[in-house]
Amino acid sequence: MCKNLVIIGAGGHGKVVADIATKMKCWDSIRFLDDNKSITNCLGFDVVGQISDAIKYRDCSDFFVAIGNNNIREKIQEDLIRRGFKIAILLHPSAIIGTSVDIGIGTAIMAGAIINSSSKIGNGCIINTNSSLDHDNVVGDYVHVSPGVKTGGNINIGRLTWLGIGSVVSNSISICSSCKTGAGAVVVRDITEPGTYVGVPVRRIVSDENSDSSKF
Repeated sequence: MCKNLVIIGAGGHGKVVADIATKMKCWDSIRFLDDNKSITNCLGFDVVGQISDAIKYRDCSDFFVAIGNNNIREKIQEDLIRRGFKIAILLHPSAIIGTSVDIGIGTAIMAGAIINSSSKIGNGCIINTNSSLDHDNVVGDYVHVSPGVKTGGNINIGRLTWLGIGSVVSNSISICSSCKTGAGAVVVRDITEPGTYVGVPVRRIVSDENSDSSKF
């Protein structure tokens, strides 16, 4: 682990990430990179350049991609990995992590989150505030589990999926890659086709290529 942390993305998600990093007390300095030149500071930390400036800090810093959009986060983090950057894992001190839980690089576990025993969380995931994943969950790369999501045991969530705020997933369910669920959605059977799903229980309302996760 390096003494410095560079966070890519100085928006709202970046603020939460910086707060976690501060509470972890693992880094002597925290800096941001963001392509929006009008942002010069985030949560009291300097924005020192754009994403293209990352190379300046590669050899002396750990990196974390704080971008909420799953696809953009994947693109940036995978590029950093290919170029030999060190990618951090962020765990809020109040998170509860069970025995034999595997957490991938670039993943943030937010305040109050619970991940129970024998679960596996992929690279670049967001396990958001007060979400709860029970035992033997498998969460693919670049998944966003929104605040207040609850999953039962033996859940499999495919890569790039976004579970909306307060979603509930019943036991032994598989959700394929590139799905989105609306706020408060309840999943009681497998989802095998990408797209956006809403309701109690969920129904598919739009194909993945036409969906807009910001609305859910």
